[in-house]
Amino acid sequence: MSPEVIAELAPTGVLRAGINLSNFLLVTGRTAAGEPEGVSPGMARAIADRLGVPVRYVPFPKPGLLADAVDQDAWDIGLIGAEPQRAEKIAFTAAYAEIEATYLVPAGSPIRSIAEVDRPGIRIAVTARAAYDLWLERNIHQATLIRAESLDGALDLFKAEGLEVLAGLRPRLLTDVEALPGARILDGQFTAVQQAIGTARAKTAGAAFLRDFVEEAKASGLVARLIEQHKVRGLSVAPAAA
Repeated sequence: MSPEVIAELAPTGVLRAGINLSNFLLVTGRTAAGEPEGVSPGMARAIADRLGVPVRYVPFPKPGLLADAVDQDAWDIGLIGAEPQRAEKIAFTAAYAEIEATYLVPAGSPIRSIAEVDRPGIRIAVTARAAYDLWLERNIHQATLIRAESLDGALDLFKAEGLEVLAGLRPRLLTDVEALPGARILDGQFTAVQQAIGTARAKTAGAAFLRDFVEEAKASGLVARLIEQHKVRGLSVAPAAA
């Protein structure tokens, strides 16, 4: 292992891994010691093992807060959805896993397809600064995005305000639709959230190591084994980078 890589990714002798606790597919529980566990923490631990250092999880309640903390030297690697806004300061690997994002509509809605959502008068409930919210911000031109501070908050807003659409990750919407008689989840996806690993842009050697590690983790079956180990539905191994 290159000393330069270790110096960039574990300058304190410990790999500090920023973990987004709000992604219920990637963080599925906690250990007896209270540390997060799941696919995302498992990937971080595998990287630490490869570097030959311990891992310390740095939890964040929301992905936007994790992304912001790159300026505060709060973490060495961040496991988060890769989005262009975040990539301005964070060097991302290719995705190691993907999560389908789509829409839910209430009972009686005339909306039948994803293509019908971006129209005047349509209000979309969405969780602020989620990776799919960043995608919607760039791509929705006629409908209106109505933001909440949490997944539960977006659902509550959708119901309380009688909004036309709820945006979210398909696995979460599969749960939400059960509590909404007559509601439907639209077929297809408007995007797939790319779950990646990033580090500060200045850490060029570390970023190159992480890119290679992620490709190896997909090809070797490590990502698939973590998904199976934690019994995650709705998360799939991302394809190899082009």
